[in-house]
Amino acid sequence: MQAASHCYPLVHFSGRGRYSKVSNHSSVKILSLNWLPQKFDFNQGAQIQKILKSSKPKRFCVIPNSNDSYPSLSVSEEDTTASKKDTSTMEEWEYGGEAFLSKWSPPRYLWRGLSVLILAGQVIIRIMKGKIHWKNTLQQLERVGPKSVGVCLLTAAFVGMAFTIQFVREFTRLGLNRSVGGVLALAFSRELSPVVTSIVVAGRIGSAFAAELGTMQVSEQTDTLRVLGANPVDYLVTPRVIASCIALPFLTLMCFTVGMASSALLADGVYGISINIILDSAQRALKSWDLISAMIKSQVFGAIISIISCAWGVTTLGGAKGVGESTTSAVVLSLVGIFVADFALSCCFFQGAGDSLKNCM
Repeated sequence: MQAASHCYPLVHFSGRGRYSKVSNHSSVKILSLNWLPQKFDFNQGAQIQKILKSSKPKRFCVIPNSNDSYPSLSVSEEDTTASKKDTSTMEEWEYGGEAFLSKWSPPRYLWRGLSVLILAGQVIIRIMKGKIHWKNTLQQLERVGPKSVGVCLLTAAFVGMAFTIQFVREFTRLGLNRSVGGVLALAFSRELSPVVTSIVVAGRIGSAFAAELGTMQVSEQTDTLRVLGANPVDYLVTPRVIASCIALPFLTLMCFTVGMASSALLADGVYGISINIILDSAQRALKSWDLISAMIKSQVFGAIISIISCAWGVTTLGGAKGVGESTTSAVVLSLVGIFVADFALSCCFFQGAGDSLKNCM
């Protein structure tokens, strides 16, 4: 009862620092807890009471102790509860962000896209250093080149005939029979031959690359290569990229030849336009840069197909289902990359007004 009757308000902590007088004629400095250290120590004999920092003003009361004449410090229950809430909130803010970042992982399409760029850089560095597995390169070259000739030539022949039907029937009505060969030659050399060849190779070879490397990744064969001291990029990826970049320009030239031949035969047999007229018109319209640009395009398309397919293969997860999804995604993204690259290269190679058809009028 005596202790409770001598309870004096000691201080209110506010946002300013100043001195205040209390009833026991002692001077106490008022400070803001927002700018003080994390704790205050108040001596009570051998005991140390620690008060944590709070964001709210608190009311402290001094209760005289009859045992040792030292004052003791008391805090109201409301202030203690508020202090615990504020402390828990601070801990949530401090540790919540770290927990969120530790559990967050980037989307799969994001790190797969980055893997394409990383793999392309590794292949370029390996080629510049001369770290090429020539035996695998020759095997992949045979696979991409000679074994793909049949389907590429068959596709080019029918695409050429379908394209001829659309052009010849309209040009003959306008009396532009001598321009048919030049239009067909420019269309085949600049766009149709490299794009059609790359589409066929993407469906046949790109899917095989993704399926093979995806199966090796799922069955941990790539890890076995690392254990044996072989770099999977040197042994698996670089030969496929080199083979695709070498084989596609030759396939493009063959497809161009077959497409022009099928178009000339169809125009001569159905529409009565002589083969000599078509070939002469094509010779006057074509320039060396047209064929060079077609080969450059096909090389770029081959690099896109092989790198995307290999990158999607080596990042396969989830067993047989993952292999199927990686194969499908690799082919689709290869086709999209071919069309985007074709547009970009066409804008770079063929700018301004052209005069190629003036020579064959």
